[in-house]
Amino acid sequence: MQILRLDHVNIRTMQLDAMVKWYTELLDLRIGPRPNFPFAGAWLYAGDIAIVHLVVIDDKNAMGAEQSLKLEHFALRGSGLSAFEAKLNERNEPYRRSDITDFNTAQFNIWDPDGNHIHVDFEINEIFK
Repeated sequence: MQILRLDHVNIRTMQLDAMVKWYTELLDLRIGPRPNFPFAGAWLYAGDIAIVHLVVIDDKNAMGAEQSLKLEHFALRGSGLSAFEAKLNERNEPYRRSDITDFNTAQFNIWDPDGNHIHVDFEINEIFK
């Protein structure tokens, strides 16, 4: 047995519409098929893979106490570094860019409407290809 890749991230939220809008508009994910669960939510796709599962909760206490949260961030690999940085700037979206030159990686640290930390990684030199 071996782990091949991250399949998806499941995020509980009290603001489904804002979260769907942020993930679809900023990260260009698309809403796609989702099983007929007995609770509201949305699955957001990158290509053919539902990588972000949003689940509606109606009580902020159900999200867990902040000090008990264990996930610090999740990361996505992207292409189109210049276009993504331009989009962040056009939308006045807060971000922190970290270039890790020895791994040829530019990380864009961003936060969704619920405050979840995500970074999107790009090859630094992709703009020269």
